[in-house]
Amino acid sequence: MSGAALSPPFMPIPRTNRTEKLDLRLTKTAKQTLQAAAKAASKSVSEFVIETALSEAEERLADRRLFALDAERWRAFLAALDAPPRRHPRLRRLFREPSVFDPEP
Repeated sequence: MSGAALSPPFMPIPRTNRTEKLDLRLTKTAKQTLQAAAKAASKSVSEFVIETALSEAEERLADRRLFALDAERWRAFLAALDAPPRRHPRLRRLFREPSVFDPEP
């Protein structure tokens, strides 16, 4: 299959200068598992761990950085952002009370 395009799991990772280091302590079993998984993926343990950890990190952070809204909900979101703050009497009372963080007289 010469000239065939490579799909994502088989695409080579571009080499970049890695300047940061992350040390891990793990059990012998965990290390063996990572080594076996890396070998099955035809990758070094470092490549496997970095790719897997970054993929998981991106997935966990995605909903905190990006969200999709249809046009109607987008307009409602913008209106809420642009609206003046609401008055909350109980919150105002709470801020008038002494806090555990206030220095004692």
